[in-house]
Amino acid sequence: MSQIIDARGKACPTPVLMAKGAIAQGAEAFTILVDNTTAVENLKRLAGNQGFAAAVREEEGGTFALDFTRGEGCVSCEEAVNSPLPPPGADWAVFVGRDIIGDGDRELGTNLMRMFFYTLTQSDDKPGAVLFMNAGVRLPTLDEQVAEHLKALADAGVEIQVCGTCLNFYGLTEQLKVGMVSNMYDIVTRMQKAAKVISL
Repeated sequence: MSQIIDARGKACPTPVLMAKGAIAQGAEAFTILVDNTTAVENLKRLAGNQGFAAAVREEEGGTFALDFTRGEGCVSCEEAVNSPLPPPGADWAVFVGRDIIGDGDRELGTNLMRMFFYTLTQSDDKPGAVLFMNAGVRLPTLDEQVAEHLKALADAGVEIQVCGTCLNFYGLTEQLKVGMVSNMYDIVTRMQKAAKVISL
């Protein structure tokens, strides 16, 4: 009988870390139980990165069971995390933890944020990723101008990761216009891979 990990009621990124712990201990197959779709998507992404297949079953009471089984042909997330950092200028990331730039006038701060992302779309040196947390998640959900700039960046190959816990907190999960619903583990991992991180 395979191991069963009960991650119901656990906040992001705990379910991912619990599954990662089982993988680190050498588990070839296990089942993890969660109670929200954000955790399901985060765990499916982890499975693919770690070389596992993840079959999802919806059970009673809003529970989802993900059956992890080791497969072949996937690049290990561990290898990606532990790979050497790229040289300066080769890769960088933008961390956005608020919906305005600066502490002064809010209207000015909003306009500066829009100008920042427009400027990025016009730059030859684009970031590898833009990472949104806390009030920053209002930008890819509520701000049409920023969302359009982010779509242009995504089309140019820039990763757009948006904190799922933050989206849930602000009630914005269904309003995400661009980007991937992510979690603390993936966002921290992406920051670790970058040669530099610019925070707004």
